[in-house]
Amino acid sequence: MTTRGVLYVHSAPRALCPHVEWAVAGVLGARVQLDWIRQPASPGTWRAEFSWQGEPGTASKLASALRGWQMLRFEVTAEPCPTAEGERYSATPELGIFHAVTGIHGDILIPEDRLRAALARSAQGETELAAEIAKLLGKPWDDELEPFRYAGEGAPVRWLHQVV
Repeated sequence: MTTRGVLYVHSAPRALCPHVEWAVAGVLGARVQLDWIRQPASPGTWRAEFSWQGEPGTASKLASALRGWQMLRFEVTAEPCPTAEGERYSATPELGIFHAVTGIHGDILIPEDRLRAALARSAQGETELAAEIAKLLGKPWDDELEPFRYAGEGAPVRWLHQVV
């Protein structure tokens, strides 16, 4: 079984670009050369995106390989397949990494125990329920990444296939 997804590197300093390619190549098991273009939302940084195809869990491996660099903004998505739900990972230097399970239509699926915990924190006065739900949906990450997404409209997408 395979799935497919997209890696969006929203911003990376030039010196980090080859390291991103090496990390992605290590996960996919094939040489990777991304088409880097300037990121207008953050002068001095570069962006790239490409589509991949691989085993379920590849998105998680890509996110893990990229998460340690503080100057990197990225997202990794994976479509659902017969053996796995879809996934979305978002990462920013300020917020760290966000993970969500996604359904067939791209909706974020929130496990009931996380909803119960959000309700409990809200009931105890620790936080507002709306803020808890926004975090569960990844809204802080979306808010921070939106200018970088917009700046990437029209960028080329390259398909890469994982060698199995």
